[in-house]
Amino acid sequence: MSVVRVSAVEYLNAKPLVHGLDSRNDLFDLRYDVPARCAAQLHDRSVELGLIPSIEYLENPDYRIVPDLAVASDGDVASVALFTTRPVTSLRSIAVDSNSRTSSMLLRILCAESWEIEPKFVKLRPDLPVMLKRCDAALLIGDPALFLDYERQGLEKVDLGDEWSALTSLPFVWATWVGRSGMLADEHIQALQGARNGGNQSIDQIVADHCSSYDEEQQEVAREYLRENVSFALDDRALSGLKKFFEYAHELRLVQTSADLRFF
Repeated sequence: MSVVRVSAVEYLNAKPLVHGLDSRNDLFDLRYDVPARCAAQLHDRSVELGLIPSIEYLENPDYRIVPDLAVASDGDVASVALFTTRPVTSLRSIAVDSNSRTSSMLLRILCAESWEIEPKFVKLRPDLPVMLKRCDAALLIGDPALFLDYERQGLEKVDLGDEWSALTSLPFVWATWVGRSGMLADEHIQALQGARNGGNQSIDQIVADHCSSYDEEQQEVAREYLRENVSFALDDRALSGLKKFFEYAHELRLVQTSADLRFF
């Protein structure tokens, strides 16, 4: 059985999907990075499998999705949000965290379809004071968005997962396991699905490990987030949400193709 090189997102929401995979060095050579880098490593063949932002799947017609596994949300996601002091309908410029194309793409769809605005988008590092100095609002993803004490800073938090579900009545799929056809054997797929199953049963330990430097209130936020805000199954409704996302992106000419979903 060949060892597959794997790049996985380093955020908290990926931990249940990779639970225990570090010990499966008979099957996986695992590394961690930010979403954009995970996708880049898959695209340039540095790895054979990536837990990547969902829009990156459209980059190659040879890509396949691992069945039944995803980072998804239905309603509030809590970890992908705009922070602003202005109503969203009056935003003129938005600073975008450059680490994820999927969140940026979703933001552009919501601007067009929900808020009917055409703001200027500025790619910046995820440094909130700098972002808000340059623009009317800032898009943050992952742990920085989840743990930000925005109310203390006098900011409004606009949850992109909630906005998507309000627009479509569907879940949003943030990330999936993706690789090229023929790269995974049944044993790899079963191990990935087993990791998710084990991760769902180990939320307390995952939070204790990932958030060891956080206070108890933050750790409770993390536990609630993994149990209530995100899910890790790519079920029929999640698949419908993923297809709808691709359709919107194609209709708005944000991507060149709206590909069929292909699986290992």
